[in-house]
Amino acid sequence: MGAAMASVLVLLAVVLIAGQLCDCAASSGAGAGGFSVEFIHRDSARSPFHDTALTAHGSVLAAVRRSTARAVALAAGSSGGGADDVVSKVVSRSFEYLMAVNVGTPPRAMLAIADTGSDLVWVKCKSGSNVTSAAAGDGYDPSRSSTYGRVSCPSDACEALSNASCDDESNCQYFYAYGDGSNTTGLLSTETFTFDDGGAGAGKSPVGVASVKFGCSATTAGTFLADGLVGLGGGVVSLVTQLGDATSLGRRFSYCLVPYSVNSSSVLNFGALANVSEPGAVTTPLVASAVDTYYTVALESVKVGGKTVATSSQSSRIIVDSGTTLTFLDPALLAPLEAELSRHITLPRAQSPDELLQLCYDVRSGGLADVTIPDVTLEFGGGAAVKLGPENTFVIVQEGKLCLTVVATTEQQPVSILGNLAQQNLHVGYDLDARTVTFATADCAAAYSSS
Repeated sequence: MGAAMASVLVLLAVVLIAGQLCDCAASSGAGAGGFSVEFIHRDSARSPFHDTALTAHGSVLAAVRRSTARAVALAAGSSGGGADDVVSKVVSRSFEYLMAVNVGTPPRAMLAIADTGSDLVWVKCKSGSNVTSAAAGDGYDPSRSSTYGRVSCPSDACEALSNASCDDESNCQYFYAYGDGSNTTGLLSTETFTFDDGGAGAGKSPVGVASVKFGCSATTAGTFLADGLVGLGGGVVSLVTQLGDATSLGRRFSYCLVPYSVNSSSVLNFGALANVSEPGAVTTPLVASAVDTYYTVALESVKVGGKTVATSSQSSRIIVDSGTTLTFLDPALLAPLEAELSRHITLPRAQSPDELLQLCYDVRSGGLADVTIPDVTLEFGGGAAVKLGPENTFVIVQEGKLCLTVVATTEQQPVSILGNLAQQNLHVGYDLDARTVTFATADCAAAYSSS
């Protein structure tokens, strides 16, 4: 009887363990093919940072102004000046998109900046009387979570951060700086992160991922309006890499950005849902870059209509970035692009607001409906041709003023960037395992509502 009872207990233990493993697999999303979350533009009505005093045109102009600071920050990181060299210049951290994430057990809802130009995942932590959260009240308190842990050093994750050290208890303490001078310090930790699959109102089960390495931030320098930041870059500690390491989702994600004028959220996908399979999808390989974090591809030529107007003698590297509003091109590529567009667009010229944009037209007479703006095609490495319609290349930044959203790189900001206005209504997929970026034309408002 004793042996039989022991066998029953062993069998029961096996069943319980198997059940736990099944729950874990389901919550990780590995068996469901991936998950999607709401990707919220900071100026949309769903953002807590939406400024109701700004007109639609005013919001666009504000994004254009932020774009220059963002581009300079990416350039600083690319030149190796993204950390100690710029700490003295503490400024506001510019950002364009947000995502919701639930941290800990029980989960604490946090609203974080989603950043394709950095790696570290971090949230503002409550430590005694230190509460730095701006959007979620009293912030994340690690002492109230049953799944909180700390990363010891030495460890691979700690060593992956260039400015990390060990405290007296062998915990990994980090200092993480951005190219604009803002930074965060704290302890590298582990926690369960839970994502609301499909976004608000989708009715899908949340997706939990255990032991995500993140920064429990004690202090920040610069203004981070959100509760933290989710790094979506290509580095070791980014969320994308960690999902690939911890689940069967792979190191891949995609987004589909709705136009600024559409009152709908964009969507951010992970796992199989990040596959870009729409008709006409084109793929270009990632190329070597000074910063592994950045998604860099080769831009080989530029077309207006069907005419090639500029060819790079050596493939021009360009960063694909959701956090930069404008597109920045080398003057050798931009000048012939502007010249050819000017040949087709017969509207009267206008002065650029703040001299931020280089090619503007006066549309106060309402003549825009009678003018055909040709498509612009960017040809990337591997034969990937991405067609940009007028809504990707021009925007009304003030009443009656239409401007080209492509500007020249400069000595201060020499890095080419494909910005988010150019990526509107494109499904853009990043695959770190295949080392590719894929583009396809899509109806992004419909993509989120059906996710």
